[in-house]
Amino acid sequence: MVLRKNILITGASSGLGEGMARQYAARGRNLALAARRVDRLETLAAELKKAYPGITVVTRKLDVNDHDQVFAVFEEFREELGSLDRVIVNAGLGKGQRIGTGRFDANRETLQTNFLAAAAQIEAAVGIFRKQKDGHLVVVSSFLALRGVPGNATAYAASKAGISSFAEGTRIELLKTPIKVTTLHPGFIESEMNEDISKLPGAVRAEPGAQALVKAIESETAKAFVPTWPWSVLSKLFPFVPASMLKKFG
Repeated sequence: MVLRKNILITGASSGLGEGMARQYAARGRNLALAARRVDRLETLAAELKKAYPGITVVTRKLDVNDHDQVFAVFEEFREELGSLDRVIVNAGLGKGQRIGTGRFDANRETLQTNFLAAAAQIEAAVGIFRKQKDGHLVVVSSFLALRGVPGNATAYAASKAGISSFAEGTRIELLKTPIKVTTLHPGFIESEMNEDISKLPGAVRAEPGAQALVKAIESETAKAFVPTWPWSVLSKLFPFVPASMLKKFG
């Protein structure tokens, strides 16, 4: 397996992005961390460099919905580190609202961030990988990408289904190249999006969740459900759950 030394993570100021950054720092990898909350990024970077003085950690403020900025920041990271070996498209949003309740603004923002902004990050990353003739693209989707769901998660699930398809098409296009593509489908992992996991089935705490994500990423498999148990098994059952049962969770 190729050692991916320089790793870019978007949405790295909290949640899954921060957790993965901590895991990779402990593994001695160099990090390019991007997020809107640059103060939190800088605090995290300082902590990681102090704990692991042999690594390089660079940060940039990035609103992934500014697509031109995505391309510029990714290129700046590449120039600063010399290469980008792995890009983890992680920045996302989970603030959707019930359809038809006057909150199209929230659903639009969720769709724009989780699909269009993620597509821009994929374009930027793969453009760099094509020039390098190598690289590993990782797209953080969701278990909910497998199925349309009701309630506040409708727009979120749709956005993740869309970006999963986009990532899969990208992977197929790149099959005969050295560029690898992995789509992650996390279940419920403690984060700002899922702060209270006590009522969420199969939920795990942030640190073991991040460990499971990194383990899946390192395998460079095409698709992974994370953590493997119970989400890999549930992925085979979820498409067949009757709509009447899903409605109860809306």
